Amino acid sequence: MKSNGMLRPVMLLLAGVAVALALALLGRALWLDPHGGGGRAASVTGTALVGGPFSLTDQNGRRVTDADFSGKLMLIYFGYTFCPDVCPTELLDMSQAIDALGKDGDQVQPVFITVDPERDTQAAMKNFLVNFHPRMLGLTGTAEEVQAAAKAYRVYYAKARGAERDYLVDHTSIVYLMDRQGKYLTHFNANTRGDAMAAAIGKFL
Repeated sequence: MKSNGMLRPVMLLLAGVAVALALALLGRALWLDPHGGGGRAASVTGTALVGGPFSLTDQNGRRVTDADFSGKLMLIYFGYTFCPDVCPTELLDMSQAIDALGKDGDQVQPVFITVDPERDTQAAMKNFLVNFHPRMLGLTGTAEEVQAAAKAYRVYYAKARGAERDYLVDHTSIVYLMDRQGKYLTHFNANTRGDAMAAAIGKFL
C-alpha cells in the first residue's frame, strides 16, 4: 500500500508535465503559423513561416521573382508611396543601414513591395524611390500578385474607409531580413533605426 501511495503523486506529476509540454508546443506552433496553415500542419522547427515565392515588376519595368535574389540577403518592407510618415521613415532606415554597412552593404538587397498596386504604378514607384538608397528595388504588380506576396510574408493590409483617391492603407509595418536562400532570419519593428539595423544585419554577413 505504501508503494501505491507514493506512486500516485509521481504519476500526477508526470501527467502535469505532459500537459504543460503539450500546451507549450501548441503555442509555439500557433506562433509559427498563426493562420493554422490552411489545413497544413505547421512544423515546429524554430523557423518562422515567413517568405516564399513571388513574381512582380520593378520600377524599371523588369519582371522580378524571389529567385533573382538568390545569393544575397534581402531587406524587405511592404508599404505604399502615398504613406504619409511610417513608410518613408522605414525606407530611410533601410537606406541608412545599407550605407552604414559600407562595402558589406553590397551583399544586401533592399526591397520595397507596395500594398497599394492601384496607385503604385511602375512610374509612381520610380518617382518615389529616388528619395532613398539608389539600390532600393520597388516592386508592384496586379492586385492578385501583390496579395500573393503579402500572404507569403504574413503581411496584413487593407484600404481604410474614406476618400476614393486620397485614401490611406492600414498595413503591417515590419522590415524583414531574409537569408541568401530567401529564408527568414529576423525582423525589425518601426522603432529600429538604421544604425541598429546595420549592426544586426552585420551578424549574418
